[in-house]
Amino acid sequence: MKAQAPTAYGQGLSSQARDLHWLLTNLVDEVPGIRSVAVVSSDGLLLLSSDPERTEEAARPSGGDGPRGSSADLATIVSGLGSLTNGAAKLMDGRAVKQTMITMDEGSLFVMSISDGSLLGVHATPDCDMSVIAYHMALFVGRAGHVLTPELRSELRKSMESPQ
Repeated sequence: MKAQAPTAYGQGLSSQARDLHWLLTNLVDEVPGIRSVAVVSSDGLLLLSSDPERTEEAARPSGGDGPRGSSADLATIVSGLGSLTNGAAKLMDGRAVKQTMITMDEGSLFVMSISDGSLLGVHATPDCDMSVIAYHMALFVGRAGHVLTPELRSELRKSMESPQ
């Protein structure tokens, strides 16, 4: 089953922004094991999220499938990990960080560079197929990276700030 582009969330956005929303929705709907996804700008601001209509209260599960909090929490984690791994790469003369994977008892976290410091973060289930998720993240990055211009990042940032 193909994912549909978000309707209410995508209204008033450029076709490139709607396409990125569709790509994100498709990633979540089509790849088994993905719990949530966030695209974060180089300055740590949330640009895209798999759960744009989640409220802070609704996002606090008791037993929980996702992070305890809003999609902004995932964006904060992704931004922090991106900064930490980039710092480590500089200290180790490792050049650019392409991907970071963290496995935990109850899940996995993947962070992949998109362009100009933007990052794609995925929170997945503990039983996910890491290679499948990494492959689909790379596809997303390949499709999104060349269109994630400063103008589009600004548009996405404003759409995340405005009330839904």
